Amino acid sequence: MVRGVLVTVGVVVALLALVTGLLWGLQRSLIYLPAGEPGPAPATAEEITLRTTDGLDLGAWWFAGPDPDGPAVLVANGNGGHRGLREPLARALHDAGLSVLLFDYRGYGGNPGDPSEEGLARDVRAARSFLVEEAGVADDRLVYVGESLGAAVVTELATEHPPAGLVLRSPFVDLAAVAGEHYPVVPVRLLLRDRFPVAEQVARVEVPTIVVYGSADSIVPPEQSRAVADAAAELVRVVEVAGADHNDPVLLDGDDVVRAVLDVVPG
Repeated sequence: MVRGVLVTVGVVVALLALVTGLLWGLQRSLIYLPAGEPGPAPATAEEITLRTTDGLDLGAWWFAGPDPDGPAVLVANGNGGHRGLREPLARALHDAGLSVLLFDYRGYGGNPGDPSEEGLARDVRAARSFLVEEAGVADDRLVYVGESLGAAVVTELATEHPPAGLVLRSPFVDLAAVAGEHYPVVPVRLLLRDRFPVAEQVARVEVPTIVVYGSADSIVPPEQSRAVADAAAELVRVVEVAGADHNDPVLLDGDDVVRAVLDVVPG
């Protein structure tokens, strides 16, 4: 009987070791989920190319607003899809009189390269550089909007280049915290190469910040988004969208999300 128990334990340990090894090797393919290409730019946007500091060319769409000196919004996508899926948000903000930049990370939307925390940090800096250096947007007229993983991307950017306002949609505390929800028996905090410490970093970002999340989010637990809001250095408000799951359209370009962006746009 003892031998049988030992064999069972050995099998369980071996399986856990196998799963852990697979997660270590495949983790970035589980985190970053590029799918499809965005197609041609909408009629209201200009197709542009962003150049990263490590030499990659990234596709982007620039929706120039009516006022060349007016505010602009930098949108950082979540971990899935491409910029074309965020076009409804850009259209809504552009219709409200704002300039908007949509872009795809490395490895997404037909772009070269492989995504990683360091790589995405380079990518969003290339987006900001276009806005500031080429489009002529002043720092105090620039708003960052981040969706899920993109919330981590723009929060990190804001620690170095603070915007006029910050909107975080469905943010997580850090990548290990949200990964632990989906892989509870795996030591994800020890295994993850990419950290994305949103709550830690947003505490150092002293700009008006709004957090938006869905009460029925099945990917990022609502309590994690509330924890990010609690950590924010200059929280304006928290917006809970009742009954909304992580990828519901209401959290992409719904009134609550658009209003949150407009509320942190400098007057």
